[in-house]
Amino acid sequence: MSPLGLTRGNHMAYDIIIIGAGPAGCSSALHAAREGLRVLVLEEHPAIGEPVHCGECFSKLALERMGWRLPENVISKRVGGVRVIFPGDEKSTLTEEGYVLEKHLFEQWIAEQAKGLGAQIILGKKVKETAKNGTWKITCADGSSFESRLLVDASGPAAITSRLLNLNPRFETVVGLQYEMKGIPDDGFLDFYLWPDLAPHGYLWMIPKSGGRANVGLVTNQNARAKEMLDAFVARKGWDEKEKVKTFGGIIPSSGPVERTYSDGLLLVGDAAGFTSPLFEGGTSLSLMSGKFAAQVAKKALDAGDTSSSALSEYEKLWKAEFPDYSKLVEGKKALYNLNNEQLRVLGKILPKELSQISPLEKAVFALKVLAFHRDLIPRGLFSTLKAFGYSRARNYGW
Repeated sequence: MSPLGLTRGNHMAYDIIIIGAGPAGCSSALHAAREGLRVLVLEEHPAIGEPVHCGECFSKLALERMGWRLPENVISKRVGGVRVIFPGDEKSTLTEEGYVLEKHLFEQWIAEQAKGLGAQIILGKKVKETAKNGTWKITCADGSSFESRLLVDASGPAAITSRLLNLNPRFETVVGLQYEMKGIPDDGFLDFYLWPDLAPHGYLWMIPKSGGRANVGLVTNQNARAKEMLDAFVARKGWDEKEKVKTFGGIIPSSGPVERTYSDGLLLVGDAAGFTSPLFEGGTSLSLMSGKFAAQVAKKALDAGDTSSSALSEYEKLWKAEFPDYSKLVEGKKALYNLNNEQLRVLGKILPKELSQISPLEKAVFALKVLAFHRDLIPRGLFSTLKAFGYSRARNYGW
């Protein structure tokens, strides 16, 4: 295979070029290579998976859904589920097993599997231009260019093709910022704090890792104040003197899928397509599955010799049938973030303490409490908020 992706007569050296080697790009590459396609991945950074941009959580169900067995070195810690902490220290727990990953090693592991099946990955290649004239020509910032029959945009929040091709308007975003810290106590659960005074239009977290480490962070739409609010959270928790190993984070799409996740010869996957869970911004599971769907549709289209928009429309049908109803998630998120500290405290107090299995009796008791004492929550979007919580579970690609 030509390293430059040049044509061999009328035969393209690459069937697919994938922009980005994050989880969506690596999944696309792995599944496309498994289908026997000739794959090139262009990654702008000098190392796969670095820098890490997320909290590194991954549910056991998400792993089973992909049919994978993780090597031990990519697992930092096994966890028992998610605990939501409301103002007043009210807590509800969602018990469902999962993992905290060493995310960079996880992505490198997927990439190595893809390479083992023949995919080529070139690092340090920042895509600058995309042009289509029957086939795609992709030009990088260093002047190198590559050609393929089909293009997959896995460029993350940069959403390169939406920008270069005027394919989609810019999605809404929030900022995620976190410290990796040492000496943070934990009991094997992911702690998410709904404290709007410290994370307006967002939340905070403590995600435990091996060796007494933890990711301590927040998501908010107040980008300029993110570090100030994160430091205030660390202080409130009494962790001021704990060692900060590193600071990391990034921009996260927060408004659901873009309008067009496919076009003529083009598929958008992962964050580039807006595939993050709008309430708690989980994106890894969505990225992996969207990459798998893209590879399946690409194989079918390429075998048929038809990469038109019509031929690739099956991709949208697949993800819409599999992923949760984003309109309900976004609606629920907005309702949740409109609640103040006291309203959230009340919600935390009346919610069942275990959310994974809510009995009919518990549902009835909750409804009676709302109707008898907290009717004011209903016009504020209580039921939309509860639906969003439900859609944020692992079975709905929440993490």
